[in-house]
Amino acid sequence: MHATSRLTKFAAALAGAALLGASLSAQARELSISTVLSDAFPWGQAAEKWAELVEERTEGRITMRVYPNAQLVAGDQTREFSAMRSGLIDAAVGSTINWLPQVPELNLFSLPFLLPDEAAVDAVTGGAAGDTIFAAIESRDVIPLAWGENGFRQLSNSRGPVTEPADLEGLKIRVVGSPLFQDTFTALGADPTQMSWTDAQPALTTGAVDGQENPLSVFDVARIDQVGQEHLTLWNYMNDPLIFAVNRQVWLSLDEADRETLREAALDAGQWEIAMTREQEAERLAAIQARGVNVAELTDDQYQAFVEATAEVHDKWAPRIGEALVEAAREAVEAR
Repeated sequence: MHATSRLTKFAAALAGAALLGASLSAQARELSISTVLSDAFPWGQAAEKWAELVEERTEGRITMRVYPNAQLVAGDQTREFSAMRSGLIDAAVGSTINWLPQVPELNLFSLPFLLPDEAAVDAVTGGAAGDTIFAAIESRDVIPLAWGENGFRQLSNSRGPVTEPADLEGLKIRVVGSPLFQDTFTALGADPTQMSWTDAQPALTTGAVDGQENPLSVFDVARIDQVGQEHLTLWNYMNDPLIFAVNRQVWLSLDEADRETLREAALDAGQWEIAMTREQEAERLAAIQARGVNVAELTDDQYQAFVEATAEVHDKWAPRIGEALVEAAREAVEAR
C-alpha cells in the first residue's frame, strides 16, 4: 500500500471518529430549570423531581440543572417568564403569580375566593379553563407541560385574629407586585403594601407591616411566626398552581421521543408534588400551632362574607382576564 493511500485512509478514519464524537456530543444535552424556591420547599422539590425523572428516563443523555432562588434572573422572579420566552432560560417550574404580568389569563387564579377547595383547583386546571390557559402560554413561545401546586395562600398578621372583613381594617399587609392583589386587599379595608420577600421579612420584624399572605409550606419552612406573625387565618382566598414549561425553541430542537419524555416526566413530577403538598398540609398546620400560632378557620358564613366583600374585584378583573375564561372556571367549580 502506498504511503499516500495509507495517509488518506488514516485521515478518513480520523474524520469518521470526529463525526461520531460530534454526533454523540450532540445527543447529550443539559437544560436549565429556573425556580423561585429551593428544595427546602415543595416548589423546589418539584423541579428536582422533574430533573431526576428526565435524567433517569434518558439514561443521562438529557440532564436538567435546577437553578433555585430565581438565580437566572438576578432574583427578580417576575422576569422569569420573559427570560424563558426569550431563551435565556430553557425551562422553569413557575408560579401563576410571577408569570401573570406577561400572561394576563393567569390572573384567573388570583381572583379572590374563586377556588374554595382542592377539588375546585383540580376542576379548573384539568378542564376547559386549564386548556385555555395553556394555549395562552403557548401563544407566547413557551410550551406548558404540566401543573404543580404551591398551595392556597393563607393570611397571617401580628395584631389579632381575622375572621371577618372588618378585622382587616387598616392592617398593612405585604402583597406581591400585582394590581389584582392590591385591589383585593383594598376592597377588604386593608392597606396593601407591595414589597419583595427579602424586604418583607425585616418589615414584619419591625412592625412596618402587620401581616402577609403565603402558603402554609412557606409559612412553616420560612418560620414566619418568628417575625411576629402570631395569628394565622385559613381562608383559602386564592390558590397558586405551578406550571412546568419549556422554551419553544428548546422544545422544537428535541426529537419527538425526547419531547414526550420531558412531558411525561413533568406530568409525573407534577402529580407527585401536588400529592405531597396536600398530604403535608395537616402536618405543617400542627407544627405551626405547636409553635404557639393562633389559627382561625372560617365557618361557611364567615367565608361568604369575604366572598361578598370582594365581589367588586371580580367585576373589575373578569373583562381583563377574559369573560369566557372566568365563566368556564366558575362552571367547573360549580360542577366539581
